[in-house]
Amino acid sequence: MTAVVDLYLASASPRRAELLTRLGVAYHVLPSHIDETEMAGESPLRYVERLARAKALATQQLCQQQGLPSKPVLAADTTVALGATIFGKPDTPDHAHAMLQQLSGQQHQVLTAVAIAHQDEIVSVVSQSDVSFFTIPDTWLARYLASGEPFDKAGAYGIQGLAETFVRKIDGSFSGIMGLPLHETALLLQRFAIPFVLQPKES
Repeated sequence: MTAVVDLYLASASPRRAELLTRLGVAYHVLPSHIDETEMAGESPLRYVERLARAKALATQQLCQQQGLPSKPVLAADTTVALGATIFGKPDTPDHAHAMLQQLSGQQHQVLTAVAIAHQDEIVSVVSQSDVSFFTIPDTWLARYLASGEPFDKAGAYGIQGLAETFVRKIDGSFSGIMGLPLHETALLLQRFAIPFVLQPKES
């Protein structure tokens, strides 16, 4: 790593990288790998925030192990929830099909937690958006599954892709549904004095 960076991005998600790039932040991708198993009785909100914080801390530890310069670490986690049921990434086409059938015609929540860890401090915030789907015709669902789009996304869909066709109403953050809520992320960047396009670095 030769370029000067403002932070490490603890995610391999191209969507998060794209959104962070919009903010003009200089970052280096350094994904973390953690156990994402739900804890018994854990609410979707607590689950997603716990994972974001764990990812940030895991990448922070990785930086120390690799002797990398000390920089803030930004991590995020997104989950889809229908009531108290957490919808992660589908394991198989049948799993994706079952998820989308459950979400069809329903309002569900998309929760994205963002965490920044630096030195001995870690701060996190959660963005919650309500998404209402039309009843998805079987033919549309079959074509969507055939597109391959659902298989690396929480809830088996990406709002920025073909699944936007399923959406009747959104109440919340579009970027949060994509995986990195820009408003909440900008507030965290500001808190840690990390420059972004609306807050230039002081001279």
